[in-house]
Amino acid sequence: MKDEMNLRVFILAGEPSGDALAARLMQGLKEKAPNVKFSGVGGPLMVAEGLESLFPMDELSVMGVFEVLPRMPLLLKRIDQTASEVKRLNPDIFISVDAPDFSFRVARKLADTSFPKVHYVAPSVWAWRPGRAKKIAALYDHLLTLLPFEPPYFEAEGLTASFVGHSVIETGADKGDGAAFRERHGIGDNEKLLMMLPGSRRGEVTRLLPIFRETVKHLQADIGDFSLVTPVVGRSGELVRAELAKWNITAHIVDGEAEKFDAMAASDVALAASGTVALELALAKLPSVIAYRMNIVTAKIARLAVKLEHVNLINILLKREAVPECILENCTADNLTQALSELFHSEEKRNQQIVSYKEAMLMLGKGEAAPGARAAEIILKLITRKY
Repeated sequence: MKDEMNLRVFILAGEPSGDALAARLMQGLKEKAPNVKFSGVGGPLMVAEGLESLFPMDELSVMGVFEVLPRMPLLLKRIDQTASEVKRLNPDIFISVDAPDFSFRVARKLADTSFPKVHYVAPSVWAWRPGRAKKIAALYDHLLTLLPFEPPYFEAEGLTASFVGHSVIETGADKGDGAAFRERHGIGDNEKLLMMLPGSRRGEVTRLLPIFRETVKHLQADIGDFSLVTPVVGRSGELVRAELAKWNITAHIVDGEAEKFDAMAASDVALAASGTVALELALAKLPSVIAYRMNIVTAKIARLAVKLEHVNLINILLKREAVPECILENCTADNLTQALSELFHSEEKRNQQIVSYKEAMLMLGKGEAAPGARAAEIILKLITRKY
């Protein structure tokens, strides 16, 4: 194998979640090859691990047609610039992390290169657009997946794929200090506490908050007094703060990962928008109800395109509704109230959900080597194979 002192890895990510994944992979690589050098595109977490970023990752973090179109000339320029830099450096391996719209276009321009090309985070071909499996198989030599059932979809198209575990198990969501949180915020030991997570995107927050407000009213009538705790992130935070100020309930609004995980440990039950946070709730063993609402047109398109019985990843993994889901037309205050009330009133239902959480977390790699370390091991084997 080439002298590890001179290993050069080109790694790119286009959004904050990819920045975190890539940073953990970089940590794993440095543990096994301490003097590895990184080039590429990334955010602050990757830079902290030693990345020389070609340009700010923020330039790639745009979503939606109206946001992308004005930036298209710059994005196309960055795709060409990135591919040219990869060819110039001729690294020992090229790794793209999520951000498929950018990553795949760069990889396509590297078709005439000989170094191994790896993508980290599989497109959700099991949910929609299965044809993407064949497209990505033509671009890469190896795929690293977050979910245990994903590799066969890509191996059927000739792309070797490895499940390395889900990054949620590295977040620390299971390390919260609930007693300290209650003491800091003046919440009594016996006071009921509902965690409410209406999402991070302004659109979903706007759609869900009115339904959540009615749910809270109904729940107050059913179970009596309780308090709310709501973590906020990004631009939607101001919207949440302004809305909760109008509600007739004590609401604790918190910022930051550590506070969020402490709040999870302190809470009795959660009401959450569908998304990655559902996995954090599972790791934290906090019984929850999942909600999701789209506008009518998007919902109809989703019904046609997405062929899934469940939306919550815990339920998808377990192939049963272990966590109550109220989505689309079923996302009503009455349905949410009933599901939450059952969790507050029934210790048995809460325990059943916690047992299911443990089962799902084992499937995602909890108890094994960290995903970043497992991914690094595979990357080094691919480099070794090259030599």
